[in-house]
Amino acid sequence: MNGSARPGARTGVPAPRSTAPRSTGPAAAPAVRSWRPGFPLDVARTLLPLRRGPADPAYRTTPDGAVWRASRTPAGVGTLRVLARPSEGSVEARAWGPGAAWLLERLPRLLGAEDDPAGLVLPPGPLREAQRTAAGVRLARTGLVLESLVPAILEQKVTTGEAYRSWRTLLRAFGTPAPGPAEGMWVAPSAREWSLVPSWDWHRAGVDPKRSATVQRVVRLAPRLEEASAMEHEASFARLTAVPGVGVWTAAETLQRSNGDADAVSVGDFHLPNTVGWALAGRVRSDDAQMLALLEPYRPHRHRLCRIVLSTGTHAPRFGPRLTPNDHRHR
Repeated sequence: MNGSARPGARTGVPAPRSTAPRSTGPAAAPAVRSWRPGFPLDVARTLLPLRRGPADPAYRTTPDGAVWRASRTPAGVGTLRVLARPSEGSVEARAWGPGAAWLLERLPRLLGAEDDPAGLVLPPGPLREAQRTAAGVRLARTGLVLESLVPAILEQKVTTGEAYRSWRTLLRAFGTPAPGPAEGMWVAPSAREWSLVPSWDWHRAGVDPKRSATVQRVVRLAPRLEEASAMEHEASFARLTAVPGVGVWTAAETLQRSNGDADAVSVGDFHLPNTVGWALAGRVRSDDAQMLALLEPYRPHRHRLCRIVLSTGTHAPRFGPRLTPNDHRHR
């Protein structure tokens, strides 16, 4: 295709949406909910895995400590602002848009009310101490599969910086401005809007044809894939990995967020086997099979243990060249 073609030309795809300010008057008044978790809760660290890079258009933190998220829910688009009030032992949430009620109703689930970190018992040592200091960190559960599946596909076989740039570019070009007062935030495209992204815009965003084709496959199956958010571990993996191009790594990265799956191990990750092998066995190099053998005694908390290992900042000694970023825009 001609690289100078403008977005939407000859495709019926709308041009990138305006970033003009949205109304914040009475019509934009938020819905509000206050919730007492009844357990230690670190809101910022619990929600951090949902952020796709420091400039994610769908995620923001503000100086007052609030976390903002823009989501596309079954009820419509919505913006959620979550603020911990430790002195009161509560969390205050505000939401805007058609999806506001859906987001507020599921606030406890999002913040780990259904998670059970006490089920993981570690032997004395650095990892148990890391677990103790992270007692307020829960596994978030969004209940939204496509929201995590598409960016996970963009992260396949590329550096995180490349994937984050692609995500930003596509959301700002084809997403929806987030409702409410959070200027500059964007909701990810709907399944239909993803399906209409032209090939040259995938290219401009640095997404190769293999990954863009996988996105096209999953959005065509979006209703069936969203059902995985209510499935148990094995069934949800089977549903996602039945789609060509969605492997175990991509499914795990999705279900960790959509389902709060404490046992979803990111098999196929570039660094994780070496990091886990070093932390659990002092082994400089490990493959996926060796990593899984070390994690096996900790079912059904294997992903939770990986999170704890990563939180310590430990890593195996590194040798050889790093993964080099690709630039698909000039091919």
